[in-house]
Amino acid sequence: MENKTLIEVISCGSSILFWVLLIISFHKDRSRYRNCYFLFAALVSGTIGLTFFFGEYQVLVIALLLAAVFILMLIIPVFLIWNGVLMIKREGRGLANLLSLILGVIFIVGEAAAFFAFMIPSVSQAGWKVDSALLGFGRVSMLLGVSVLYLSMSFVVFALYCVFLQLIPRKRDFDYVIIHGAGLLEGDRVSKLLADRIDKAIQIYRKDPTPPMLIPSGGKGSDERISEALAMEVYLLEKDIPPEKIIKEDRSATTFENLKFSKAIIDAQKGRKYTALVTSNYHVYRALRYCRKIGLKCVGVGSHVAFYYWPSALIREYVAVHTEKKRLIMLIVGWLLSIAPLIIYYFTR
Repeated sequence: MENKTLIEVISCGSSILFWVLLIISFHKDRSRYRNCYFLFAALVSGTIGLTFFFGEYQVLVIALLLAAVFILMLIIPVFLIWNGVLMIKREGRGLANLLSLILGVIFIVGEAAAFFAFMIPSVSQAGWKVDSALLGFGRVSMLLGVSVLYLSMSFVVFALYCVFLQLIPRKRDFDYVIIHGAGLLEGDRVSKLLADRIDKAIQIYRKDPTPPMLIPSGGKGSDERISEALAMEVYLLEKDIPPEKIIKEDRSATTFENLKFSKAIIDAQKGRKYTALVTSNYHVYRALRYCRKIGLKCVGVGSHVAFYYWPSALIREYVAVHTEKKRLIMLIVGWLLSIAPLIIYYFTR
């Protein structure tokens, strides 16, 4: 009983600690990667703590939760593959549209490898002869399974925080709203993805007690007849936004430049500069990381995207964030730590 009470105190105390750390870190900077892990740790420790409220049914509740996690691990790869096929049908066969399919296959291979590695000891204990080659393959399979599990957990941690960002209430009294550009259809027409971003900015504009300045941001691509900023301005004017409430930023070619050049426009203005950036919901977190790099204090607001598009887009964001040198090093270090116990075990037997 005393051990159970101690575990309960530790789990509940850990949950409170991680929620406090998340709130403090989130308030200071929403773009910090540590927030992803604070949120995940708070949710896991909080879930464990809640199981103590079920009293004598606690073991059953924990068993059901573990079963749900196991089933989810089996379902997610299938969902990703299905989503990848859907993306190919609707968006074409570009590499970006293959990401969920590729990740789904990787997860299935990893899960199969882990299952194979766990089966070998069972076969051996049952009296079947297992040769050294099969044992070696089993070890490789275990390393592969653990590596895929590490990658999948890393992605889940990232995805949870991206969703969390969309659920947090925000103030409405903005002075500027930056609208991130996106490719134009036929070189001069706003796409559905871009229209959703502009509509979200208009929604913010109309709900604001003191309507902010809108900054459509995006230059002219090599395959475009006009700049994305100009196309967005035309769209805004058609929606009855006064022209004096629009400042175009039409030089940028990347998300980073969207923010850098828009910040220069805002810095040149007088008065208060409480700013929001509007982009697709999956893209908010990475945009906020760029804001931190250039010293732009702002709130990220995500616009709606079709559900089938979201998994592949979020995978792209995960890859983009982890190509940053610091994040890539941390990802590799984490992976090495996750497989280190297996390597030590295999080489010390």
